[in-house]
Order: sequence, then structure tokens, then C-alpha cells
Amino acid sequence: MVRAKEAAKLVGALVLVASLTACGGGAQNKGPDLEKMDAEQIYKLGEFELANNRKSDSAIKYFAEVERLYPYSEWAKRALIMQAFSYHQGRKYEESRSAAQRYIDTYPADEDAAYAKYLLALSYYDQIDDVGRDQGLTFQALQALRAVIEEYPDSEYAQSAILKFDLAFDHLAAKEMEIGRYYLKRQHYAAAINRFRVVVEQYQTTSHTPEALYRLIEAYLSLGFTDEAQSAGAILGYNFQSTVWYQDAYRLLTQKGLALEAKGDGWLATVYRQVIKGEWL
Repeated sequence: MVRAKEAAKLVGALVLVASLTACGGGAQNKGPDLEKMDAEQIYKLGEFELANNRKSDSAIKYFAEVERLYPYSEWAKRALIMQAFSYHQGRKYEESRSAAQRYIDTYPADEDAAYAKYLLALSYYDQIDDVGRDQGLTFQALQALRAVIEEYPDSEYAQSAILKFDLAFDHLAAKEMEIGRYYLKRQHYAAAINRFRVVVEQYQTTSHTPEALYRLIEAYLSLGFTDEAQSAGAILGYNFQSTVWYQDAYRLLTQKGLALEAKGDGWLATVYRQVIKGEWL
């Protein structure tokens, strides 16, 4: 029954549009006279454009007109969140963020505030693959996703935000690994070690930690720092023994007569002791 009423209202809006555009020529052919329509009719036109014609620009125009003509109505509130959604659909991420933030600022206690916050986070997250080595948007995505998780933990968007947070976090680690491998290949061992150390210390929960430890072994052996290489091998053996990186590390170290054990008092030996105490990973 409710759906039938909604359909009837939409048909009514479309009939009105047709009548307005059909009568006469000139300026009237440019579109309906929205000022002769009520807020719901204009809103439904925006929904129609978005759902049937995939025209986010046209939909945004109608939703914006709802806000302009009926600024304090319930439909204006709904139109604002739909503007944020429509901008995002059209990959206009800055505009989507702006509309979403306006919604949050204007209606902070509304039930759709969680969705607005989620859209804001998505506007950063969906650009991560386009930023190359510039990780600014990735950090902003992490901050915005964390806000969804912490402020709306019981919302339907929290689980999706957690998944995307983990993927964005993994993306940062992957970039560190990419740069570290670049330095390692060119025998810039100190620079490579710095990158792999970041992964081990700051991104230890990501999938890149085992490889980072193995690459540390390679770099330290190249510099002749066997204690550090053995300590990295010890961590691999303690936490990642089922990985191919442990197997490769075992062969590399044992072929040189070295054991996979923590030695010395370097940062990796300290990490190993923390692992044994259960204070890390």
C-alpha cells in the first residue's frame, strides 16, 4: 500500500513535468517550473533521475532546488543527504564531502548522520588508488573511517568501515614496502631498512610484516650486521613460521651458518623480547 502511494506521487510529479514542458515553446521547453511544484515532487524527480537515467548532475539539481525552495522542510533534509550521495556517484568527491559535512553540521543527531559520516569517509577511501605515492588521502580516509567506527559502533556502516579501515591501513604498508624494495634493489640499504622498519613497528598487523622481516634480513646481511639479521629471523620463526618468507629466511641464514635467534641489543632483539612477553602482535 505504501509503495503504491509512493508510485502514485511519483507519477503525479512526472505528469506535472510533462504538462509543464509540453504547453508552449521557448523557455518552457528547458524544463519544468519547479517553483510550481511542492518539495516532495521535486525530490521524487531527483530520485527518478538517479535511479532510472543514472544522471547524477540532474539529480543534484533537483535535490538542491528542494533545499532552496523549501529550506526548513523534512524533504530539504533528505535532499541534502541525497546530494552527498549523488555527488559521490558522480565521482565528485570534494562536493560529496562538502554536502556530507553540511548534513553532519546541520543535523548531528539525525539517524542519517552516521550515513553522512560514512559517505564522507568513502569520498577519501575511493580515491586511494589514484594518489600514487602521496598518502595524504589515505591518512584522511583512515581518520574518517575511524570516526564512523568510534562514533557509530552500532550502525549498519560500522562493519564496512572496519573492513575498509584495514584495507587502507594495508595500503599504507604496501607503499612502504614498495619504496623499501626500490631502495634495496639499488643497494641503498640504510634507506631500505628505514622503510621496512616502519612496516614492522607501525603496520605489524598487516599482511606485509613477514616480507618486511625477510627484507630486513637481506639488507642487514648485505651490510654485515648478522645480529640484526638473526633477530629478524627469530621474529619470523616465532610469529610467521608457516609463511614462505620464513622458509626463505631459514635457508638464507642457515646457509651462512647463522641461527634464527635474537642476538645483541638492537631494535629487532627488543621487538623479539616483547613478542616473547606477549606485548607485541
